[in-house]
Amino acid sequence: MPLRIGIVGCSAEGAALCYRTICVEGALLLGAHAHPEVTLHTFPLVEYLKRIDRGDWQAVGELMIASGRKLAQAGADFLICPDNTVHEALRYVELRSPLPWLHIAEVVAEEAAARGFARVGLLGTRWLVESKVYPEKLVEHGLQFALPTPEEREEINRIIMEELVYGIFRPEAIAYHQQVMRRMKSEGCDAVVLGCTEIPLIMSDDNSPLPTLDSTRLLARAALRRAVGNIAEFV
Repeated sequence: MPLRIGIVGCSAEGAALCYRTICVEGALLLGAHAHPEVTLHTFPLVEYLKRIDRGDWQAVGELMIASGRKLAQAGADFLICPDNTVHEALRYVELRSPLPWLHIAEVVAEEAAARGFARVGLLGTRWLVESKVYPEKLVEHGLQFALPTPEEREEINRIIMEELVYGIFRPEAIAYHQQVMRRMKSEGCDAVVLGCTEIPLIMSDDNSPLPTLDSTRLLARAALRRAVGNIAEFV
């Protein structure tokens, strides 16, 4: 039997996309309408934001641990979190976690290296792009990276927190992301990390000036591979 996946959710849109990807793409592994058992738990996003705003990552980690315990009690075998920003707290979580975690930035860095990219742009919340979550993993895989400018960080953060997490998708938001990506491309980037789990709701290879690394779907696919083990080979 496949392992059971526990999703520690933060924002509704990111968690929903991750859950939907697992369910839909599970059929590629296990047959029509089949997927591993999935359990989702999320505290209200505001509880995370209160702690993030005051820079208390240990408290963010406590929320993640609490979610993980609920998911363990519900029968999950391992955990994922479709939220890039809160991975800054994972260092406080892993040693006390009731279950093992997949790290979203590790999954993305592995994919970037496997596809032969050399220098990637990183998009996400201002907390994420100012953290070490991605730089550490990218450097470990021999990758260079570029970040948004301070002005770009603020506007992308606004789009995420005022629009995308509420399911609001505006053409202006797409155009702004494209503008940032074009700048990154002009500065030598050969791919871009969609390092917010909501950005893939508006950006993809179809409308991006650069090849995209979709953190949400890559995490979901890594969870599927972990869950099915040698039952089938992911395609």
